[in-house]
Amino acid sequence: MAIRTGTAPDSWGVWFPANDRQPPWDRCLDEMQKAGYDGVELGPWGYLPNDYEILKSELDKRNLELVAGTISGDFTNEESVEEMCATIKKIAGLLIKFPSAKYIVMIQDRYTDELTGDYCLPRYLTGEQKKVLYKNIQKTGDLVRECGLIPALHPHVECYVDTEEEIEDVLNNTDIDLCFDTGHNIYSGGDPLAFYKKHHGRIPFLHIKECDPEIVALAHANKWTFPKAVAEGAMCEPGSGSIDFKEFFDFMKSIGYDGWVVVEQDMFPLDDFGKPYEVAARTRKYLRSAGI
Repeated sequence: MAIRTGTAPDSWGVWFPANDRQPPWDRCLDEMQKAGYDGVELGPWGYLPNDYEILKSELDKRNLELVAGTISGDFTNEESVEEMCATIKKIAGLLIKFPSAKYIVMIQDRYTDELTGDYCLPRYLTGEQKKVLYKNIQKTGDLVRECGLIPALHPHVECYVDTEEEIEDVLNNTDIDLCFDTGHNIYSGGDPLAFYKKHHGRIPFLHIKECDPEIVALAHANKWTFPKAVAEGAMCEPGSGSIDFKEFFDFMKSIGYDGWVVVEQDMFPLDDFGKPYEVAARTRKYLRSAGI
């Protein structure tokens, strides 16, 4: 049994398939390898090459394995769900050719505009809207399984699946497992280790992230949107926040966890393209000291 460590384009400030404030994909892959990671997620569909031969060649020459793809949309909107399902088929058609790529991470779109912070969806759902949410999470997850991959719902700040209560409601109303994000959980008032111990049977895949408690407190007090909080440094490097990752990894080893954890360091937008590598290298060094 072993814990393998990967990273994601998100750790290089990549939130969109294309954006002038994001580094080019080849630089991103070069620095992932240089920082010492073994695997990578696709990130937003269209950021990394989605031609199999090109992507395989680029990953192979950097000794990186493909771990997962990501899909996002509004599970309460039928048109959005149909668009997600169409994209899932495209992503799965690529991932299935890579034996190491087992997961499609599913994320409910944030209810604020990613650039302006303006509210574009209601934060809270009625009982009937929750039924639609659960139905469509199940529907998209079932499609991922039909494509030969594992669906993993990613709870996310400012989404309909955010707090521990909301996460548990999804677990109770679907059979879809989680891509559990430690940083998003603590940002939303959770206890990542306690939650993981309680629900590890439904958590086959993890995102490793950390929060600066002082900035998170400011974000909550001032009602910042998540993009604003990220820009202010709410998501800090593992080892510099409040999560004891050595204890976390020791527990994972004790239950025989055999698979990937992926570091995500939210830092969009970037003002300095040199920053992600520096953070990623320090994070990899810290994670080794914590046991993985």
